[in-house]
Amino acid sequence: MTPDWTLLIFLVTYTGVALGHIPPWALDRTGFALLGAIAMVVSGALTITQAVAAVDLPTILLLYALMIVSGQLRLGGFYTWTVLRLSRYLDRPRLFLALVMVVGGALSALLTNDIVCLAFTPVLVVTVCRRRLNPIPFLLGLAAAANIGSAITIIGNPQNMLIGQLGRLDFGRFAAWCAPPSIAALAAAFGFICWVYRDRFGGGGAACGEADASDWPAFNQWQTTKGLLVVGGLIVLFFTPVPRELSAIALAGVLLCSRRMSTRRLLGFMDWHLLTLFVGLFIVIQGIETTGWPARIIAALAAAGIDLRDLALLSSVSTVLSNLVSNVPAVMLLTRFLDPAAPAQWYALAVSSTFAGNLITIGSIANLIVIEGARNLGIAVTFKEHARVGVPVTLLSLGILLGWIWVAG
Repeated sequence: MTPDWTLLIFLVTYTGVALGHIPPWALDRTGFALLGAIAMVVSGALTITQAVAAVDLPTILLLYALMIVSGQLRLGGFYTWTVLRLSRYLDRPRLFLALVMVVGGALSALLTNDIVCLAFTPVLVVTVCRRRLNPIPFLLGLAAAANIGSAITIIGNPQNMLIGQLGRLDFGRFAAWCAPPSIAALAAAFGFICWVYRDRFGGGGAACGEADASDWPAFNQWQTTKGLLVVGGLIVLFFTPVPRELSAIALAGVLLCSRRMSTRRLLGFMDWHLLTLFVGLFIVIQGIETTGWPARIIAALAAAGIDLRDLALLSSVSTVLSNLVSNVPAVMLLTRFLDPAAPAQWYALAVSSTFAGNLITIGSIANLIVIEGARNLGIAVTFKEHARVGVPVTLLSLGILLGWIWVAG
């Protein structure tokens, strides 16, 4: 197959991933990635052996294992119990918002941020509405905190896991570099939301829907404790030479050995669409690499004086591209331009692509989960309402990141 046809497959795939839907097909982003991978193999751009080799199995295993751990905590009622415990501070809305953002951000750093938003949203809406408060600032705060907090660690979100695995990055050094700008950005996001809604924390309740609390997982102390012990064990093992994917899959296997929580229930929380998206994009990226186009692009950028090794420039490109095609496809593409011997490039890409998720509603899956979960309970978070907070928070966060890049050298 000619390189031009391979390039066409790549462009169509990424256009589909960016738009999410191209009429008249009913394909979503995952569908386009999978179809692109199939086209790369069927067209002869890659052999089946090359396609299989293109998939970074350690990244897939790490994602898979952490989804099991998050599922364990959700079934154990940990997330629901956490929000209900925080609700005792609802008589002080700003303090409650701060606690939701700090706890949501911290949990997102240790667990998948999408799961945190999925579990927090319905309980947050109902508890806030019962106290007749405006749920919008708390929902926006949760989404922003989940995105920002997840930037702190390698396991905070899917794109960080990918960056950590492909860049072979040290867990501790990653957190040491990414934590300062993330914590500062979280504080800035809290301050900005408080300012925007300074006179609008009240006035909720009447328009809020009601949820059946029986649908929420009941708190199970043993199952929750088991899940938290596994999380603690993972963090300890991540500081050892043991490969992260082996540590994670081994401890996930321990969680599967349960007398009460069935394997089917636990695996029901797996995000098979995300895993398929990763596999498809790995193959599509490998296909385009065989044409030599990435090397040509690097040479063309260098000739134009654009050097992606400049961390500020890399962060800017990452932000724009993440909002065009979503952060996972953007990261998968940009990692091809990074120097494996320069970890700061990988750190900057991780933080910028994650911060970029706050810009608009489709910038991250966490945003969409919060918005959809609120809609199911009668709360509409419009594109405009989100952008009113999301755009300034993203600009503030990126400003903080650029300042940190200058300070860190």
